[in-house]
Amino acid sequence: MSTTAERKKLFVSHKDESIRMFKSPVMDFFSRVHFAVPLLIYIPVVLWFGYQSFFGSELLFWQAGLIVLGGLAFWSFTEYMLHRFIFHYHPKSEFGKRVHFIAHGVHHDYPNDSMRLVLPPSISVPLAFLFYGLFSLVLGSEFTAPFYAGFVLGYLLYDELHYATHHANIQSAWFQKIKKHHMKHHYQDPDMGFGVSSNVWDLVFRTRFKS
Repeated sequence: MSTTAERKKLFVSHKDESIRMFKSPVMDFFSRVHFAVPLLIYIPVVLWFGYQSFFGSELLFWQAGLIVLGGLAFWSFTEYMLHRFIFHYHPKSEFGKRVHFIAHGVHHDYPNDSMRLVLPPSISVPLAFLFYGLFSLVLGSEFTAPFYAGFVLGYLLYDELHYATHHANIQSAWFQKIKKHHMKHHYQDPDMGFGVSSNVWDLVFRTRFKS
């Protein structure tokens, strides 16, 4: 849990403003990403692996569908674990603190910076290759395509939902529940509520807000 002092200052600004993080203009430029960029990169990936799953393999439709759902579920678990144990890991070294700020700390200081709400391709693309390699080793070629399609779809839903919780005004009860949960993570206690696209794992691991 956060200390009382930490709760008094959970953010620097909630305006849609963006600070400079790198001296290099090129690096600083690529640290900012429009929310549509992940859609342009990964929708083709989902479609390709989805096509391979349902039309390019010997799996029955219902089998491929179940594996896609398994990939989606595994993404939600991965999202929780990355957010809780990687993005909210607090290193002691100055270099570690700098890396942490670049990776996630800046988002908590400037939560409504519309250009730093989705993962930049410099991070997401290497991770995409890494997870594909891991799935290939563990699942084999036939099961990897549908599992990976679901996993990448889950990532896309996460990225776009994350942007929407900060900048969209969708009135559905489902979305408002997700938004309320994530806003509490930012403005009430950053050591709780790590799920963004789902709070299921917060319930499982007892990091869900009680009210």
